[in-house]
Amino acid sequence: MTKKILVREVDEQIHAQLGEIADEMGVSLNSIVKDALDKWIKQRSQIPHKHDLIIYDDEKNLLNLLRSMDRFSREDNWFRSFCGPSSHSATKLLTKLGWFDGTINPYQSNQKDIEAYCGNVMKRVEKESKGVSVCCMDFILGDIGQNSLKQAITIEAGYNKNRIPGLMFCPYQTKTLLDAGIEHMMDLFIEHDQIFVLKGDELHKLHVTKENIHKLFMN
Repeated sequence: MTKKILVREVDEQIHAQLGEIADEMGVSLNSIVKDALDKWIKQRSQIPHKHDLIIYDDEKNLLNLLRSMDRFSREDNWFRSFCGPSSHSATKLLTKLGWFDGTINPYQSNQKDIEAYCGNVMKRVEKESKGVSVCCMDFILGDIGQNSLKQAITIEAGYNKNRIPGLMFCPYQTKTLLDAGIEHMMDLFIEHDQIFVLKGDELHKLHVTKENIHKLFMN
């Protein structure tokens, strides 16, 4: 069943040009608009909407990783952005490297309505990107996780319902995960597409699958 779409704020010049193109092609103006919408939807569906976890122990190693990511994201023309506490060494580095700071001030990890706050930060990043695919480092969730990993996981799950186009990376320190325990750690893993562990300057991909007990007795 077809639906009507009202297109607002198209000036007379653009409308006239579209009319001339439609006449030349022997098609209706509606078919041109529909074709444009179909192409936009197809293009958007091809943009990745990834949500990955990065586990790190040493901040110096994390900074080296960020410098490498900065180089790759520049070459591929990603919209480089981050959010997080200004006191973090990583956010200081990304500021120097020219990444967009999506953090809305004032920010505190224990502030009221933190879930709504994080949603507004993502909206700000997406708006500022102006349609360019985003490469974002989110240090807010790792900060929240230091006090309550359970709350951070709830926000992660909320983000999965409305991801922004591009790459979203959530760095957490090893201590945060270990202090929270296995149950919360596994819940955090589930909310991410891929899990990466930073060991020194080496990046390792962690594969986590649920297995039956009999696998313990198999070669």
